[in-house]
Amino acid sequence: MSNQVTIDAFTPPEIAEHMENIGVKKANLDFWSMITLAILAGSFIGFGAELFTLTVTHSGLGYGLNKLVGGFVFSLGLILVVVAGAELFTGNNMIIMAWVSRKLTLGQVMRNWTIVYFGNLLGSLGLVLLMYLSRQWTFADFHIGATALNIANAKVNLSFTEGIVRGILCNILVCLAIWLCASGRSVIDKILAVIFPITAFVASGFEHSIANMYFIPMGILLRGEPNVLAAAGLTAGDLVNLNLHGFVLSLVSVTTGNIFGGGFMVAVVYWFIYRRPENFKVRFKNGQIANIFLELFQFNRSNKSGKSEQR
Repeated sequence: MSNQVTIDAFTPPEIAEHMENIGVKKANLDFWSMITLAILAGSFIGFGAELFTLTVTHSGLGYGLNKLVGGFVFSLGLILVVVAGAELFTGNNMIIMAWVSRKLTLGQVMRNWTIVYFGNLLGSLGLVLLMYLSRQWTFADFHIGATALNIANAKVNLSFTEGIVRGILCNILVCLAIWLCASGRSVIDKILAVIFPITAFVASGFEHSIANMYFIPMGILLRGEPNVLAAAGLTAGDLVNLNLHGFVLSLVSVTTGNIFGGGFMVAVVYWFIYRRPENFKVRFKNGQIANIFLELFQFNRSNKSGKSEQR
């Protein structure tokens, strides 16, 4: 039997199997590898957010084109995550495929999400501090800072419902970008797969929890700079929600939407199409879907008790 070499992209059923296997590997990373890769991902997305801020400042383009170019350059963040290698919370919402296939317990999924989420936060805040100390926000007569301030202020003034819905729409596109990347066999394949979905979500004004870990803290730091306030045409009274409370509230709503959009509207849907077992098809047809998901949680509990007995 000879080894066959092909440059064709993986088919959707092959992608689904590949994504399940990737999910298992991600969930089984040791703590220090996982947290370090998560910190890198937070900073990578932050670089995309920083480049977006720079690019849309005084671009001279119309609204749509300005957003389009901004979304294009923001793609840098996910390109770095995918090609260089890092652990991004929103992309890792896809590992729920492995849970539904009973290759992971719910505890393993939550461990990954928790470590990666807070690692992303550390990486984002680290880059915020470096960018603030660099004083790049003083460029163009403080208008770079003014753009950053306006972006952050707009985000914390979204309603809770807007945050959830925009988070859902965002992570549908982000996880579709990850899905498309899994079909590619080269770096160029992966870069091209990232660009269009990411450009679409950014240009459309959807909300990404990890990007907001950069955008909002940067705005919080800049709200105390008089020259930035003047360049933005804002007063302290216009920024009443730009604080720690507004940041946390924004993260809660957007993160909730991201999990639902990526974990359920992409991962579970593709699992249902390509990976559901034959007995599931019969039981689904007979209206036993609720029992199936109850069994998943029972699997999680039985797995834990089995591990305890082994100890």
